[in-house]
Amino acid sequence: MRIGELAGRTGVAPRLIRYYEQQGLLTADRAPNGYRTYGEEHVERVTRVAGLVRAGLPTKLVKVLLDMEDAAAAREPTCPRLVAEQLAAELVGIEANIACLTRSRDTIREFLTRTEHAALLSEAAAR
Repeated sequence: MRIGELAGRTGVAPRLIRYYEQQGLLTADRAPNGYRTYGEEHVERVTRVAGLVRAGLPTKLVKVLLDMEDAAAAREPTCPRLVAEQLAAELVGIEANIACLTRSRDTIREFLTRTEHAALLSEAAAR
């Protein structure tokens, strides 16, 4: 498939897919005409990368994680101490973000519950 189809299937813009490739997060095959071509495995990879980036991980750390996953799949040693330290430090930030989002969610929910718009909460949950 070409980059436009990959973008459509993953919800990730073609420009961002090219950026992922520049960062070493994705390797496209090349057709004889030089166009990038992608297979089903690329759909999963782009979806995974985009999810990690949306979760707040920097692309450098995403690369480290993906390399470790690839090594684990090949049954190679996967996590040197330096990488484990980077991951542990990133986890602290992720936990802080989750706590902040949880507080924001709870504040919004509490506010809506006290208004005449409380029914919106059940409507949103039904979606």
